[in-house]
Amino acid sequence: MGGELVIIGHGMATQRLLELLAGERHGWRVTVVSDEQALAYNRILLSPWLAGETTTEALPLAAPGWYANQGVHLHQGDGAAWIDRAAQAVITRAGHRIPYDRLVIATGSRPAIPGIEGAGLEGVTGFRTLEDARWMAACARKGGSAVVLGGGFLGLEAAEGLRAQGMKVSVVHRGHWPLNRQLDETAGGMLAEALRRRGVALHLANGVDRIEGDGRVETVRLSDGRQLPADMVVIAAGTQPNRDVAAYAGLECGHGIHVDATLTTSDECIQALGECCQFRDHTYGLVEPVYRQAEVLADRLCGGHRVYREAPVATRLKISGVAVFSCGDIEPRDRETESILYHDRRGGEYRRLLLKNNRLVGAVLYGDASMGPWLFDHLSRGTDLSAWRASLAFGEAYCEAA
Repeated sequence: MGGELVIIGHGMATQRLLELLAGERHGWRVTVVSDEQALAYNRILLSPWLAGETTTEALPLAAPGWYANQGVHLHQGDGAAWIDRAAQAVITRAGHRIPYDRLVIATGSRPAIPGIEGAGLEGVTGFRTLEDARWMAACARKGGSAVVLGGGFLGLEAAEGLRAQGMKVSVVHRGHWPLNRQLDETAGGMLAEALRRRGVALHLANGVDRIEGDGRVETVRLSDGRQLPADMVVIAAGTQPNRDVAAYAGLECGHGIHVDATLTTSDECIQALGECCQFRDHTYGLVEPVYRQAEVLADRLCGGHRVYREAPVATRLKISGVAVFSCGDIEPRDRETESILYHDRRGGEYRRLLLKNNRLVGAVLYGDASMGPWLFDHLSRGTDLSAWRASLAFGEAYCEAA
């Protein structure tokens, strides 16, 4: 192995790859080409940063001197414009030509902007980058009203951050309850109540007809005809893989950049990693599978033979002071799937465990998510839980004592 390794993009996926390569005798001379001027940072902390719960100093994933110490050259603030596959070179927006022997595309994703009239008005933004968060924080300090489009994780995190900054926040969501892909109706209803108690207005089972304003956003008109005042609109209705540079280079693409189990694209000299890639029918928005991809790719770049396989993932989040967790199925898929329920309305706790043939196939936790990792471990291993059925909803300590 060895030669010129060029990586396009410097997000969490790239940083994890660099960390895994650090100290290995891989022989590559590594160059990272990035649109952003900032070093790689923890995007998961953007919401706490927006809410004032953490500092800017906590965001970077490595100190500036770390890259030089690892022999990594950073080409920042000048992203890739196109890939010359015939000459094996990346051409940047400023016209720099960077040759490669192996190329990794890790360009991440961007907010999926629905075709809504007025989405181009000033005051309408996505919530993906530190630059987005800084702009939102600056606007929030002026007060006023914000409308968030999307009641998934990112939308609720944006809403909570803006509410914490003193804005009046409304969330518009097509689902009948927030986090409808991660929570069942009961847990979603409990979360909706908690959000409303915190002062967030929810407009559920609704959409946006258009965004209105004279140059700058002023109101949001909903599908049901109501109008919401808005000094800011945050679009958090999903993401779109950043595949443009790959598609322009003629690489095979679907929703994302097609890769095989070695994370290699249709060009054997080019691999892709993270939210920009598509493995079979899967694209990615969670850190866990992206980090597993980075482990496979680091091994491959060091001459190994690991391959990427899909595995169960868990989602865990704390919104408005309430912990939620889910993994696997959130509703029974067939008559053989059973549900074990625990619901303490007064205490604000809810647990739904789904079992098939005495093996866990899904879990939804609300209020107390502490047993989530333990449950996820048993789901991943396919443990026979028949001996623990009576105690399973109460967690590891009760099961071990049974």
